[in-house]
Amino acid sequence: MTADFLTGFFYEAIQVTILLAAPMLVAGLVVGLLVSIFQSVTSINEMTLTFIPKMLAVAAALIFFFPWMMQTLVGFTERIFLGMNHFIR
Repeated sequence: MTADFLTGFFYEAIQVTILLAAPMLVAGLVVGLLVSIFQSVTSINEMTLTFIPKMLAVAAALIFFFPWMMQTLVGFTERIFLGMNHFIR
């Protein structure tokens, strides 16, 4: 197990983590921005108005992107198990 192999492995693990988290984070960001603009325009300062739409958007993004996320995660796991001989050396 070389330093280059470990660096590549951890780089790919972090990349997969960011890739899997991105759809929910972007959905929450977009909905939060839209709700904040709406609150600024209408001068409504209700805290639950920001929380509930973001929660629903993140849940919808999770449901929509779940098959792709599982496919990505299974592919990464397969690459780990198929490359197990590099861990042993």
